[in-house]
Amino acid sequence: MIKVSDQAREKAIILMKEDGFDPSTDYIRVGVKSGGCSGLEYVLTFDKEKGETDQVFEDNGIKVIVEKKSFLYLAGTVLEYSGGLNGKGFVFNNPNASRTCGCGESFSL
Repeated sequence: MIKVSDQAREKAIILMKEDGFDPSTDYIRVGVKSGGCSGLEYVLTFDKEKGETDQVFEDNGIKVIVEKKSFLYLAGTVLEYSGGLNGKGFVFNNPNASRTCGCGESFSL
């Protein structure tokens, strides 16, 4: 399961609408790819379609899709949003990460 905090939900709705997506029917796609200073890098995009190997979760009124391979790395993650002057944007609070980089955009297990 992927959870979505209140701040992440509010910001996602705004950004999805700005990009021509409908938060009630479209998805936030989260995933993991090789890269970053810690070995694995988070990916977040918006998507209108679900693929065959995608898992769908809904939390806090937001539909999240995760490709099956990425889900192994992201199970239990909370998607948060940090705004303000020192804010980072969307933040993955991942209980599976044993080490993260300073920017919080990559991790290792």
